[in-house]
Amino acid sequence: MGKNNNIPPSPETTSRPTLTWMLHSPWHILSFGFGSGLIRPAPGTWGTLFAWLLWQPLALLSDTTVFGILLAGFVLGCMACHLTGKDLGRPDDSGMVWDEIIAFWLVLWLTPDSLLAQALAFGLFRLFDIIKPPPIRFFDQRLKNGFGVMWDDLVAAGYSLLVMAVLVRLGVLA
Repeated sequence: MGKNNNIPPSPETTSRPTLTWMLHSPWHILSFGFGSGLIRPAPGTWGTLFAWLLWQPLALLSDTTVFGILLAGFVLGCMACHLTGKDLGRPDDSGMVWDEIIAFWLVLWLTPDSLLAQALAFGLFRLFDIIKPPPIRFFDQRLKNGFGVMWDDLVAAGYSLLVMAVLVRLGVLA
């Protein structure tokens, strides 16, 4: 979709996108997590909380269906974040939270189904997404397109899942 005369002026020269700007493109709506990425402060945390809320009905689906949703969400997210980043003039705007949504759904899918486990998974995911230990920071700094936006959050999800698996193995979580 790229730049389009029907879309309001890009917020390149402003501090952040607006609801009106987001609503003029389905790519913007998706990449901004249906508006959750517009909430300040900490849009990534709001996007992750929104993902947790949306997860509740998804958890009722079969594993095959969830896997398909995650795969399709990743591919669509690469496109949406790439095009939105181009429209913004910023390849990885903090308001683009679809990456957090898909990555956290992956974490929730593979996390024990208890409120305690999910809350711990939320905290771990946010921690790894914020501090960006190697190689997350490497990917975040070097991959500046839709794939890069999505990929570094999947690596943060991997770290979260590794810690969760150790806690399950040690019997801390069931």
